Amino acid sequence: MFDYEAAFSRNIGWVTEKEQARLRESCVAIGGMGGVGGIHLLTLARLGIGRFRISEFDEFEIVNFNRQVGATVSTIGRKKIDVLKEMALDINPEIEIELFPNGVQPDNVSVFLKGVDLYVDGLDFFAFGARRLTFSACEANGIPVVTVAPLGLGAATLVFAQGGMSFEDYFGFEGCDEMEMAIRFLVGLSPAMLQRGYVADMSRVNLAERRGPSSIAACQLCAGVAAVETMKLLLGRGGVRLAPWGSQFDAYRMRYVRTWRPGGYRNPLQRLMRSLVRRQLALMARKTDNDS
Repeated sequence: MFDYEAAFSRNIGWVTEKEQARLRESCVAIGGMGGVGGIHLLTLARLGIGRFRISEFDEFEIVNFNRQVGATVSTIGRKKIDVLKEMALDINPEIEIELFPNGVQPDNVSVFLKGVDLYVDGLDFFAFGARRLTFSACEANGIPVVTVAPLGLGAATLVFAQGGMSFEDYFGFEGCDEMEMAIRFLVGLSPAMLQRGYVADMSRVNLAERRGPSSIAACQLCAGVAAVETMKLLLGRGGVRLAPWGSQFDAYRMRYVRTWRPGGYRNPLQRLMRSLVRRQLALMARKTDNDS
């Protein structure tokens, strides 16, 4: 027989019993059930969060095996959202979980976020339309947003909430094509770019083709960081620095850097880094052309 208090009793000490009860009543929305979205859901379920809204339209494939917690031989071809729901309910059968199997769309984003205490971003890196839509709706409704991205073999963190810089002001996507948005998103997430320098095969990195290497190690790091930031925000603990503050931990280099970029994408350091990334991408494209 499932017993909530017993199941999450080992959380007590890091949180009080009263705080655990608050987590039980909290509602968290997660966009995407892929590399980070799925493990965000399961980690927050083990934290004792009691209510979720999750969105995802994709199915599991064998190429997901290296990083996605729901990807197994038995789940190939199954809807990610259904698999992750089952896994979350296997942790806590009392979870209230509402599914959005068509993803986040203009016609359902208000329902997706209705009554939500916090949004955790688990969307694919290149899902710029859905991300802009969701972040804008969160800002309009005063919903904090936690985004922790698996960059390199580490985790890059940004938190957007009232009192900080907005998503659009920080990244500056307005009027950009997809390639420029990808560059601005990459640089905005990790101004320190700690992941540079140890990529074993640069030919596997191609923003134009929407592909790059990934690792479960980074996704698991992201889930831990996102869970702690979520806990602090839901419990009003304080100590959460909002954008334009950001942070990045790189496990390969065992380095942690906290960044502050006032002005967001307009910041001179951000402009310089974007220029360096564009130059690197151009060199890679020329090398690919020459090799072919």
